[in-house]
Amino acid sequence: MKPEKLKLKTHTKLAHYANYAVDIEFEFPFGFGEIEGIHSRTDFDLMAHQNLSGKKLEFVDTVTKERFVPYVIETSGGVSRGLMAFLCNAYDEEEPTENSTDKDEKRVVLRLHHNLAPVQVAVFPLVNKEGMPEKAHSLYKDLQKNFKTQYDISGAIGRRYRRQDEIGTPYCITIDGDTLSNGTITIRERDSMLQETINIDKAKEYLFNKFSD
Repeated sequence: MKPEKLKLKTHTKLAHYANYAVDIEFEFPFGFGEIEGIHSRTDFDLMAHQNLSGKKLEFVDTVTKERFVPYVIETSGGVSRGLMAFLCNAYDEEEPTENSTDKDEKRVVLRLHHNLAPVQVAVFPLVNKEGMPEKAHSLYKDLQKNFKTQYDISGAIGRRYRRQDEIGTPYCITIDGDTLSNGTITIRERDSMLQETINIDKAKEYLFNKFSD
């Protein structure tokens, strides 16, 4: 998440068992809201359990031989709040540029980290003929063993790129005539829209290197 979208809010009123509490808040479109709470419950929980059970729950420092009952740090982060924060953090709209082929449309992009993206790689044949679909589907099945992969043959290539941008897919691979003649593929990166041409045999290595960052 963007650091400027996060802040810590220290509690001024504490529960009787706590000596410190802080919330991690995220700036949603409607304002800051808690996504995780962190509370120091001191030794209240373990002391109560120790007193009622009669079993010692002390920690012994092997160096100083000091004995003490540890504090409990309670943290609570809601899945739904976290998901909403990641989506709001990643959502972006780009105005069309002078060189854009869709001059009247904004590009909607979900800039999710690749570990959070529901689809990590999309594979397209440029056209649905001349052996490109078969080659693309073969690559799709191979990449599917290691990455969350989607195969898409519906509509123009530009529209397919846009659909993948909207769901946050970091990389799109296009199979074209060059793939059939010399074994190269085109890989497009979501955020920059830059395209690279590499050999199809290097596709997995390329993606592994990108996803290791």
